[in-house]
Amino acid sequence: MKRVHSLRRDRMKKGIYVLPNLFTTANLFCGFYAAIASMKGMYEIAAVAILIAAVLDGLDGRIARITHTTSKFGGEYDSLCDLVTFGVAPALLVYNWSLIAYGKWGWLAAFLFCVCGALRLARFNVQVGVIDSRVFNGLPIPGGAAVVATGVLLYYYMGGEGRFSELPIMLGVVALSLFMVSSIKYYSFKDLNFFSRKPFMSFVLIVLILVIVVAEPEIMMFTFTFGYSLSGPVWAGCRLIRKMVKESREKKLQCRDQPF
Repeated sequence: MKRVHSLRRDRMKKGIYVLPNLFTTANLFCGFYAAIASMKGMYEIAAVAILIAAVLDGLDGRIARITHTTSKFGGEYDSLCDLVTFGVAPALLVYNWSLIAYGKWGWLAAFLFCVCGALRLARFNVQVGVIDSRVFNGLPIPGGAAVVATGVLLYYYMGGEGRFSELPIMLGVVALSLFMVSSIKYYSFKDLNFFSRKPFMSFVLIVLILVIVVAEPEIMMFTFTFGYSLSGPVWAGCRLIRKMVKESREKKLQCRDQPF
């Protein structure tokens, strides 16, 4: 009898939770579709698919935590899907849209984005529970992919046509790649609790932001994603400046206290 119960428990452990993994699979589908669309020259559609995948990626983990269906399998599956959706798909998109004009250097820059995204995901998996959950160690790979996708949408919104083969795009891709594998800290927003009571003006501010985003979605989405990608270096720079100022003041105080 005990053996039968143990066999049943083993079979249950081998199963997977359907709901969160469906969202993860939808995330993978959007990434795969974005890659196909970018190879066919449908850059705007590819960019939209990547942004939809970013929303789905944010939902699958929250749904798993709310429904108490988190699992190691789900975490590993999510990372593999993220590599395709936010590593391979954006790299193909930016290569076909812009970097193809630079030949070997173009596809090497796109590969750098992809491999840095893979390294970022691998480091994140081994640092779970080690790094403070309120911050990310390096730019999250969905954040880098979102900058690429919103940049493409902004280009066409501003009246651009065809490809945009300018050097700043390559430099931006390299910078995003390095941000992902850096140790620069980015705010994770994981400590935000929308279910708790907030000041009335906080709700008004959120509504105002939503109105602005709906009015000019292409401009505002790029502004938010690009601003977030720079927030880490700016934050690190401010901390370094404060540290230098503090050390300078301490040295001055020590010099004053020393007898002549």
